[in-house]
Amino acid sequence: MRAERLGLDRLADLLLRRLLYLLVRPRLSPDTATLALDPARPVCYVLHDRRLSDLLVLEEETRRARISPALGPMAAPLASEKRSVFFIGRARNPFAPARARATHSPRLARMIRAALHDPTVDVQLVPVTILWGRSPRTQPSMLTALFAEAWETTGALRQLLAIIVHGRQVEVRLAPPVSLRELIGGSSLEARALRKASRLFRVHFRRQREAAIGPDLSHRHMQIDSMLASAPLRKAIVSEARDRGISVDMAAQRARRFAWEIASDYSYRVVRAFELVLGRLWNRLYDGIDVYRFEQVERIAPSHGIVYLPCHRSHVDYLLLSYLVNARGLAPPHIAAGANLNLPVLGSMLRRAGAFFLRRSFKGEALYAAVFGEYLHMMLTRGFPIEYFIEGGRSRSGHTLPPKAGLLGMTLESFLRDHGRPLALVPVYIGYEKLFEGRSFIAELEGRPKRRESLGALLGSIRQLKHDYGKVSVNFADPIMLDGYLDANLPQWRALARGDEAAPARDLTARLAREVACRINSAVVVNPINLLAMALLDTPHQALDERVLMQQIELFATLARRVPCSPCMVVTELDPSSVLAYGERLGAAERVKHPLGGIVRVPAAQVALLTYFRNNVQHAFALPALVACLLTRSTGIDVDQLAGSVADMLPLLRAELFLADDARIAAQKVGEIVEVLVESGLACRTGDGLIQPPDANSSGAYRLELLARSLRQLLERQYLIVALLSRFGSGQIGRQRLESLVQLLGQRLAMLFEFATPDAYERSAISACVDTLIETGLLTIDEAGCLAFDGRLRAPALRVESLLPPDALQTIRRIAVEDGQ
Repeated sequence: MRAERLGLDRLADLLLRRLLYLLVRPRLSPDTATLALDPARPVCYVLHDRRLSDLLVLEEETRRARISPALGPMAAPLASEKRSVFFIGRARNPFAPARARATHSPRLARMIRAALHDPTVDVQLVPVTILWGRSPRTQPSMLTALFAEAWETTGALRQLLAIIVHGRQVEVRLAPPVSLRELIGGSSLEARALRKASRLFRVHFRRQREAAIGPDLSHRHMQIDSMLASAPLRKAIVSEARDRGISVDMAAQRARRFAWEIASDYSYRVVRAFELVLGRLWNRLYDGIDVYRFEQVERIAPSHGIVYLPCHRSHVDYLLLSYLVNARGLAPPHIAAGANLNLPVLGSMLRRAGAFFLRRSFKGEALYAAVFGEYLHMMLTRGFPIEYFIEGGRSRSGHTLPPKAGLLGMTLESFLRDHGRPLALVPVYIGYEKLFEGRSFIAELEGRPKRRESLGALLGSIRQLKHDYGKVSVNFADPIMLDGYLDANLPQWRALARGDEAAPARDLTARLAREVACRINSAVVVNPINLLAMALLDTPHQALDERVLMQQIELFATLARRVPCSPCMVVTELDPSSVLAYGERLGAAERVKHPLGGIVRVPAAQVALLTYFRNNVQHAFALPALVACLLTRSTGIDVDQLAGSVADMLPLLRAELFLADDARIAAQKVGEIVEVLVESGLACRTGDGLIQPPDANSSGAYRLELLARSLRQLLERQYLIVALLSRFGSGQIGRQRLESLVQLLGQRLAMLFEFATPDAYERSAISACVDTLIETGLLTIDEAGCLAFDGRLRAPALRVESLLPPDALQTIRRIAVEDGQ
């Protein structure tokens, strides 16, 4: 395209340059003397982007350097060319097919044509790279980072702002001249020579920009075309056309729209801006971010693709993990975000920070599922780090939710299809001491409808920045090396034929998802608020004598240190008095003076909120609590009997709480737990070696009862499910109806009785319990879709009955019979 079409003539050119140079102070390199331009041959400059500001800067700098001006005519024999510059980058319509966008510079085409017709014609082509602000990574503020040089196409408004912000940091780099004749070599075909020259210049500009700002990660610019050209997606497009009765071109356009809806639009500018803003935000919100075991990731990152799989507690999770990874020198992951976050402004910013969006359900959209699967495969095979939440949504209760295996299944299928690069799954535990969303979570658990995400709701949450949110803990669990995992669980996986990956991936995904959830829980960090919640919430009025509270905090801390749920587990180093002081500062506890001794209680407004932080770590204390339940219902039992009873109950607990321990390891831990209980005064040894609870009127007996209560809500939920099944009978109730009824009755229990809180009857926890009964064969689904069972279901019911106090059993039986109707 001729330069005149940019609206330039000599007077306008001069005025615009003078105006621009009020703001711009470029630095030209190298010295023009080192270019060794031949005055006998014409010179033509090559720019990558069609930007008026670049053209004006090049014209001014060439005039100041006293070399051929960019906007002047070329020398003979090409004097008909009125300008001495052309652009490699062409105008782009992103929704158009690639072949419609692959055009070349008309001026370059004319020069090549002249050189092919006249062997004496040659031109010195000088590639010019102009950088506004250099790499975003070097920028000291959000404003300068947002408008620094980057890969994505710059619009007129953004370029104007870049001129204002970076006018004093402009670099003009002249490359050594390239002979047009040498460039086209022995080619005699104009089209081939034009393609070759354009390709070589594109490579040159890419390398220059990579050296200055890093590699191009703008997926929309680079990857959608190649993704749509893949064989699996072409096949899906043909199927879509056939199934919908539309043309293949129309189906391809649908696929392209889906790809644009999904794909991230990575921007170094936005990532750097987020890094700067988030660094200040974390300092404002939190007392610190404690990171554990990140060295594992650093060790495998150079040789493996990485998929980060964090638990999902808060919307903060999206930003926190990426910030930490980026701040420690590794590439930030591309995050799978729900379409509910693709809001105006926010969605665009998240997309440029590396988020790619997915719908909550792919049902009825086979083409969408195929496009998303191919996008994920492309990202994984090209080595980009990925992050998604294995639980699907945020946990409203604080428990780790049953994993949603959809994305994990796609990841596994992708690796089976192409395993040229090793892939590591990295489970991550994120623990908070206070949550933005705490009150809305409680409202949802109590049955109120979920609030829809909106930009207004996001802006409204800004007022919460004035609160103190304590610390955040991030612990990286042991990675799962997919090749090793497959060797152990699917030995023939390397011999699978292309296209046969789906069935093995589907069969293995549920097992792998459970392993990920167990590893997330194994990396739990027990913070001061967790200890306070464990110690206080299971008391009748969420209050304790201060002296007893100190003992109970010490008990939980000792159990966590001496009998950890895994070697990855981390426990706060604060002593009990410091834990209490910390909880007071965050509003989780308050002291009440009394003549007979101080009392510590949970403020009424915080009781429901604090259950979240108890549930975060409930699995870490499940075995000690189960031992306590057994002891409170016993007059004397030996350690082997205790271990056997624990082994009987373990399958249900493992399924709901995602415990990594098998029966053998759990049995070994029972002896260690008993030692801690005896040392702490919560159990006694008899002369014949039996273990029994302390005297019923002692402080130790009360503290043992409190430890046992930390597990009772879970046991009560299990018993309610079995009681309802018994009430209706085998084959008389479907799964969906059962789960809905358990949830409704659970919410009723929470309102009527203090021993049941709203979180105990979260739908996902109920579903996990039903899943466990089905997996163990105690429940089956008959042809009518109802739950069938036989006398074997009575066994777990009897085990739970033996652990619950009579008043709890009576209440659950009554509400199952009366309200279950």
